[in-house]
Amino acid sequence: KVLSLCERPQEYLAPPMLDAHCHLDLYPDPSQAAVDAERSGVFVICVTNQPSAFLAAEPHTRRFKKMRLALGLHPLTARVHSDQELRQFDALVGKTSFIGEIGLDFSREGKVTREKQLVSFRFALRCPKRLPKFVTIHSRGAEGTVVDVLDQEYPHPVVFHWYSGSLKNLDAAVERGHFFSVNPAMLWSKKGRSIIERIPSEKILSESDGPFINVEGRTIIPADIQMVEDGLADIWGLRPLSVRQLVAQNFRRLMEPVKEQKAL
Repeated sequence: KVLSLCERPQEYLAPPMLDAHCHLDLYPDPSQAAVDAERSGVFVICVTNQPSAFLAAEPHTRRFKKMRLALGLHPLTARVHSDQELRQFDALVGKTSFIGEIGLDFSREGKVTREKQLVSFRFALRCPKRLPKFVTIHSRGAEGTVVDVLDQEYPHPVVFHWYSGSLKNLDAAVERGHFFSVNPAMLWSKKGRSIIERIPSEKILSESDGPFINVEGRTIIPADIQMVEDGLADIWGLRPLSVRQLVAQNFRRLMEPVKEQKAL
C-alpha cells in the first residue's frame, strides 16, 4: 500500500541535516563538494573568510536550493582587512541573511593582530545596524571578550562555532541566549563532550567545519553531519532522527526574527 503524506510515519518527514558552518570554498574542488552536499540532502551554510571570497562564491552558490552563503571577516585574516575590504563588507551585508565567519582569535596564532581583530569584529557587528542575522562566531582564546563585545554591539543571539573555552564563559554565553554549533571533533574529545553536555539541547546546531576536520583519514564533508547526530543521540538518549528534528527546530527558532525582519 502506498501511504499518503498525512498517513506516513514521522520518520519519512524528516528535515534535512544541517551543516551550520562549512568552508566549501576551501575544498580542493568546491563545485564538486557543493554538488555532493546537495545530493546528500544537507542544508549547508557556506561561510567565507573575506568579502572578496563571498563575491567569488556568490554566482556558484545561487543554483543550490539547500545552500546559503555567509559574508565573512575572519579574525585570522585580520592582516588583510583593508579599508576596501571593510567597505565591501558593509556594502554586501544587505545581500544575505547569513554572516560568518567573524569573531576573535587570541590564541598564539592570532594574538599578534588582536587590536586589528577587535576593530574588524566591532565593525562587522555594527554593519547590520542592529537588525537580526544568522551570525556564526569564531571565539578561540577570546570567549569572554567575544561575549562582552556582543553585549555592546549586537542585541540578538549568535552561533558560537566550535566553542572551546571555559565553562564560565560558556555559561555566560548560554545565559545571554546564544547558540552553539558542534562538530565530530568536539564529540571525540573529553573537553568537547563536557562542553556539549553543559549546553541546553535547545541551543545546539550541527556543523562540519569542513575541510578542517579529518574523519577516518579523509577530509570531513557535510554528509558527515550524521556523525554529530549519532553523537548527540548518545549524549541525550534520543534516536538520531529525533536529534535531527530538534536541531532543525532550533535553527528555525533562531531564524524566525531574521525572516520577520525581511518581511517588513
